[in-house]
Amino acid sequence: MGEFSLTHILLVAVIFLIFFGPSRLPQLGQSLGKAIRGFKDGLNEINIDSKDVTHQRLQNPPPPDVTQQAHMAPTQKPAATETAAPATASSAESDKKPQA
Repeated sequence: MGEFSLTHILLVAVIFLIFFGPSRLPQLGQSLGKAIRGFKDGLNEINIDSKDVTHQRLQNPPPPDVTQQAHMAPTQKPAATETAAPATASSAESDKKPQA
């Protein structure tokens, strides 16, 4: 079922011949050929444009973003501004729970 045999192709050709008639088939073939040619030309044009853009990007790379520059900047250690306060006797006494 997945493959087309000669019988399948002939059956489709006979149906096309009956449906469209012998005078319309050459016009349909010509239209189909033009459509396929136009599609291929469009694909080639897209490939050429993408190659040009890639070549331009390789020749003139864009400047790095500001976020990338900030990320790449050397880091400095922050100055130690806070120190631990020594424990006082009053805070130590309040932490003790009375035993019952």
